[in-house]
Amino acid sequence: MPVLVITGTGTEVGKTVTTAAVAAAALAAGRSVAVLKAAQTGVRPDERGDADEVARLAGPVAASELARYPEPLAPGTAARRAGMAPVRPQEVAEAAAKLATEHDLVLVEGAGGLLVRFDAAGGTLADAAVLLGAPVLVVAAAGLGTLNSTELTARELRLRQLELIGVVIGSWPRDPDLAARCNVADLPEVAGAPLLGAIPAGAGALSPADFRAKAPSWLSARLSGEWDAGAFRERQAAFQGDAP
Repeated sequence: MPVLVITGTGTEVGKTVTTAAVAAAALAAGRSVAVLKAAQTGVRPDERGDADEVARLAGPVAASELARYPEPLAPGTAARRAGMAPVRPQEVAEAAAKLATEHDLVLVEGAGGLLVRFDAAGGTLADAAVLLGAPVLVVAAAGLGTLNSTELTARELRLRQLELIGVVIGSWPRDPDLAARCNVADLPEVAGAPLLGAIPAGAGALSPADFRAKAPSWLSARLSGEWDAGAFRERQAAFQGDAP
């Protein structure tokens, strides 16, 4: 898995912190890591972007972004409004492929959801993943409404014959409600792929040292971690009082 594409089911689901956790776990396992942000929006030239945040939390990764647009909009819209050149899927694929010749793992982080448009032609992160032939990790929300968006994303990946390696809950609440606890069992079912981790809410506010030390405990072995999905699911079911 030299290239892994990371997408969210939407915005604000914990995609960047999840990317940082995957990077930190891979670094802890002795792998060299590059992080590519396909298109950064809503950030001024002098501000830190998502790739910079991943590097701050995860450690020594090669962090880069292909384009930066000032308004917090879909990349295609932000590029058009700024009068700037858009990012195209072919550019994303070419940049990731080059990084893969120099690193053990390349994490390509999208902007928002899988089908957010990069350009006027309708190019998306999904198109870049197809060009790369790369597997995809989906970051989902924990609570009510996440099942629909996760299943729609998984269906689109299957239509494009892309491998969905699994789902990570991008922000697991300290006091999860009934919906979130039930979703631990339901998310793998609707996605047709395993649950590969749960990132605690607020993880991005940890010190980099604490984040790096704890990241493997949030992710399964498939992502170089030690998190046990079965044990996690049993704990949530027991809390509901309906464990077998």
